[in-house]
Amino acid sequence: MSKTRQALSRSTLRSAPTALALALLLGGCSMIPSYERPANPTAATFPRVQPGASASPSGTSAAELPWTRFYSDPRLRQLIELALANNRDLRVSVLNIQQAQAAFQIKRADQYPTLNLAGNLSSNLTSAGNVSKLYSAGLQVSAWELDFFGRVASLKEQALAQYLATDEARKSAQISLVASVANGWLTLQADQELLSLTRQTLASREDSVRLTRLRFDSGAASELDLRQAESLAESARATQVQLLRQRAQDENALVLLLGQALPAEVSNSLMHTGLSETRLPDVPAGLPSDLLTARPDIRQAEQSLLAANANIGAARAAFFPRISLTAGYGSASGQLSGLFKDGSWGFTPTPQIVLPLFDAGRNQAGLDSAKAGRDIAVAQYEKAIQSAFREVADALAGRDTLGDQLRALEAQAKADSRRLQLADLRYQSGVASYLDLLDAQRTLFATQQSLVQTRLAQLQSQVTLYKVLGGGWTEAVATAAAPTTR
Repeated sequence: MSKTRQALSRSTLRSAPTALALALLLGGCSMIPSYERPANPTAATFPRVQPGASASPSGTSAAELPWTRFYSDPRLRQLIELALANNRDLRVSVLNIQQAQAAFQIKRADQYPTLNLAGNLSSNLTSAGNVSKLYSAGLQVSAWELDFFGRVASLKEQALAQYLATDEARKSAQISLVASVANGWLTLQADQELLSLTRQTLASREDSVRLTRLRFDSGAASELDLRQAESLAESARATQVQLLRQRAQDENALVLLLGQALPAEVSNSLMHTGLSETRLPDVPAGLPSDLLTARPDIRQAEQSLLAANANIGAARAAFFPRISLTAGYGSASGQLSGLFKDGSWGFTPTPQIVLPLFDAGRNQAGLDSAKAGRDIAVAQYEKAIQSAFREVADALAGRDTLGDQLRALEAQAKADSRRLQLADLRYQSGVASYLDLLDAQRTLFATQQSLVQTRLAQLQSQVTLYKVLGGGWTEAVATAAAPTTR
């Protein structure tokens, strides 16, 4: 039994001990099928992209590593805290839990009698033309179902599983939100780094245009060299405008996640940092079977399966008699002044039993529908596991390859930078054409852009791996945000 189920059970015992004892006395057998967790439909280990890739690192698993430790940048932690406090999607998830909790409490209340204070006045016209009145008042129990066959208990178990599934959905929403904020922050850093690189490139190309124009005016350079230099400068200018637009759009996306404007001090700090200064810890992948307990979305799918399984119990109980009790204890009198006097008190139990004889196949169709719903839930549970396996495998592929790709691009950028220096010297000495110099400039700029984008992809792959392994959920936040069980 989970901690939440135990808490709900303790709450029930505290709120109505007498009613619970009576329900246990009257309750019969449960018709909910015995639950068996479906077999894991994935391989026993995650695939390796490179045969010689290093094994998964040892240490604290992602699900046990709080996001406050995984993300060391204080600015990013500040943004995540803002998102957890203000994000509207996460707020809806919390409210969904409250709604599901209330639905469970309604089903739980159906197991106990509802006691009302009732008063009644009835008038009858006699054959002599007189009006007789009858006053009554007292306590009344209305249509309390004696759950001998577990129908009401099955519906309560279904509502409980749906409540727990909603709670897992909220955890999954928080994990996704934390990862989205981290990826949005890294994207903004990459945008700023690319923008700085483009500005530097544009300034260098504008200087080249001025020098080439002077050489052209003195007859040392052709008009072709001048136009090529101008074309290259305008290309950098267009790239700069495109990056400005992209940065604004990425900031707007991050603001939506935060639920408020980006803090000014955080936005201003982007001018002084880059992706090369960002470090994220690596986390062990573990085994695919670990995902069954680490991923809230898989636990959510299993709770939905438990709800569908409990629904079968309710559908089976519909074939059996339904026994209900309506009872009243109070006073009745023909005069209002005679109420509550000696001799006016009475107890009127009215039990009712309903045995289904012919319903045109309605109950059987309900059972068939419940069984089909369980089969659907099984398929959805298995699909959730397979999707999680694929997400982790993709993230591991990124971890295995992006590091090597980044190192190769860093070496290429050094080579292209040296090539540009040599091409410029050769052009100044008249050994090489201006076209060789322009080609070296274009190649270096493209390599530098690829380097930033690959560094971003590597960091985001680490964020994604942390997320798909169940990282980003902390129980402290859950305790603060989740509604209390009464």
